[in-house]
Amino acid sequence: MPRPALRTLAAAGAFVVVAGLAAACSSGGDDAQGGSEAKVALALSDAGCAPNPASVPAGPVTFTVTNSGTAKVTEGEIQKDNRILGEKENITEGISGDFSLRLDPGTYTVYCPGAAQDTAELTVTGQGGQSQAPVDASLATATAGYKQYVENQVAALVPASKAFTDAVRAGDVARAQALYAPARYHYETIEPVAESFGDLDPAIDLREPDVEPGQDWTGFHRIEKSLWTQNTAAGMAPYADKLDADIAKLQAQVAGAEYQPAQLANGASELLTEVSTSKVTGEEDAFSHTDLSDFDANIAGAQQAFELLKPSLQAKDPALATQLQARFTGITDELTPFRRGESAPGIPAYVDYSTVSEEQRRVLADRVNALAEPLSQVSGKVA
Repeated sequence: MPRPALRTLAAAGAFVVVAGLAAACSSGGDDAQGGSEAKVALALSDAGCAPNPASVPAGPVTFTVTNSGTAKVTEGEIQKDNRILGEKENITEGISGDFSLRLDPGTYTVYCPGAAQDTAELTVTGQGGQSQAPVDASLATATAGYKQYVENQVAALVPASKAFTDAVRAGDVARAQALYAPARYHYETIEPVAESFGDLDPAIDLREPDVEPGQDWTGFHRIEKSLWTQNTAAGMAPYADKLDADIAKLQAQVAGAEYQPAQLANGASELLTEVSTSKVTGEEDAFSHTDLSDFDANIAGAQQAFELLKPSLQAKDPALATQLQARFTGITDELTPFRRGESAPGIPAYVDYSTVSEEQRRVLADRVNALAEPLSQVSGKVA
């Protein structure tokens, strides 16, 4: 997804937690202090997306994002202290979506990129500490486990990307091409978290159509274009150096990140929605056509979040847990015919995505959608 430079933090699930905020998602109910959940409407338009109402009490708040007929504005976000706490994307005309947060008192920014007036204020009233919600032991274990998973994936990303960039600097096009997908795999497993660190995601993973006028295009896809369309690594050494530096920054950032149970489910659901609505078209790896490797990584990361939350979900809604387990199996089975060994130890290799027919892509999108929809219910169960 596009990440303009003015966006200092993006999160497909608001993964980085600021002090005093316990983000949670639910569709209704009372908060831990007995108050009813506040509801805020964000109507996207060419003009803007001012919140209605503009002031709510501290505690759980559900945001309903709708599209009043604009093609320019399809996303609504809530930000605090230069960080996105929650968002809903791909809200086109006739589509709506909800997300919820537990908010402490203060002033928050509503942001809808593309609108004439793209920011507005939301005031949260009350006394500090009201938004904190209790977390049961299984959920505490889940968030601790996810933190470890993210750190492990980034620890694997560092040498994998370094091997790729070393090949780029050496001008070894064939080796760089072979190492591109396995290097990206570790990044894609934690994409919702990676997107949460402001300008790091566009620096590392921005696609060419999302580059804004005057913006310096860097990262994996900038190098990818040269390797596949020009069959050369000439001139790419500075981009390789910057990619190494940005991934090192990512590793430092995840070391201090904390997570909330609903964020695991939210990030996984939003990521799969992105796969089914945009990535399935082939726009992600437009030059190398290694998209199926990214899909596999996205699904693996989402499944890891689900598996960690499953003990709590099983106790609260066993039918939903069973349904999700079956649908994860279903999408994994759907990818199997396209696999061709391994691109690196433990990382599956796939056919060139340009050889996947439109009908096969539609089936993949349907499978991912069938998984993303029930997965979107999990945050309300574990919040």
